[in-house]
Amino acid sequence: MTDEGAFAALSERHRRELHVHCYRMLGSFDEAEDAVQETYLRAWRGREGFGGDLLFRAWLYRIATNVCLDTLRRGARRTAAAQAQSFADVPWLQPYPDGLLDELAAGGADDPDAVVVDRETIELAFLAALQVLPPRQRAAFLARDVLALPAEETAALLGTTVAAANSALQRARATMRQHLPARRTDWSAGDPGAEEKALLERFIDAHERCDAAAAVSISAQDLRITMPPMPMVFEGLDAVAPLLERALGENRDGDWRLLPTSANRMPTAASYLRRPGDTRFRAFKFDVLRVEDGLIAEITTFGPSLFPAFGLPPELPDSTEPAAPAER
Repeated sequence: MTDEGAFAALSERHRRELHVHCYRMLGSFDEAEDAVQETYLRAWRGREGFGGDLLFRAWLYRIATNVCLDTLRRGARRTAAAQAQSFADVPWLQPYPDGLLDELAAGGADDPDAVVVDRETIELAFLAALQVLPPRQRAAFLARDVLALPAEETAALLGTTVAAANSALQRARATMRQHLPARRTDWSAGDPGAEEKALLERFIDAHERCDAAAAVSISAQDLRITMPPMPMVFEGLDAVAPLLERALGENRDGDWRLLPTSANRMPTAASYLRRPGDTRFRAFKFDVLRVEDGLIAEITTFGPSLFPAFGLPPELPDSTEPAAPAER
C-alpha cells in the first residue's frame, strides 16, 4: 500500500478504538493520543510489509500494543500490587469522555469496535487494576478478555508463543481478581442509570448552592475522595468534612457552576469556579462519581486539562444560563 490517501482512509476508521486500547494499556488519555500518533507513523513506515486489507485491523492493534509496551518500558512505571489501594496510587490516571466512547458504540453490538466500550472494561476501577499488571500480562489480558481475540492472534500480537501468551493471561486474570470486587455486578452496571443521574443532579445543586449539608446527605459514611495525580486519600465523612467546608463554606474561594457530563460510563460533574472579583466561571475540575446503594461512595477528582476533549468550554459567563458546550 503506497497511496497515502488510501492508507489514511483505511486507518482512520480504527483510530478511536485504537485510542481506547492505548488508554487501557497506559491509563492516560493524553498518553493514548501520543501512542496512536506513533502507531500510525510506524504503520506508514512499515506499510510495505503489510499483507492485505483483511488483516489491517489486527496489524494496527499489534503495532499499537508494541508502541504501548515500549512506552511502559521507557517509563519504568508500574504500581506494585501491595500499593494499589486507591486511585491515588495511579497518579497518571485520567478520565475518558463518554462522548468519544459513544462514537464507537454507535456501530452496534455486531460491530467489532463496540466491544471496546463496555462499561465493565472502561470504569476507573478496571483501569486502575490494569495498571497493576506487568505490561505483557496487561496486553494479553486485554487481547483475550476485552477484545476477545483467540489465543493464536494474541500470541501473534505479542510476538510470542501460544503457551507463553496463555501463561501471561492466567497470571493476569489472577491479579485482576485480587483487585476487583468479587461480583462483577459490583463494578459493571451498564451506562449511568436514572438513580445515578438523579444523584448527579443533587450533587450539582448542592455545590451551586454551596450547601455542605446537602452534599453530605447524598454521600456514604465511608465516602472516599482521591485527586490524581496528587497522592492524598480522604476516607470517611469526617475526613471529607474539611474539604467540603473549604469548597462550600463562607470562606470558600468563590462560587460554583457545574455541568453534567459522563466519563468512563460514570456520572461526572464538570466544575467551574468564579473567584471573587472575576466575571467568568473558569474550568476548574472534574468529579467522577461512583454510586453504591443509592449514595455517592467515591469521588475521583481530576484537573481541567481534558475539558476540550469532553467538548466543554474553558469558561462560562456570569449569568443564570450556562454556555453551550464547545464543539469537539
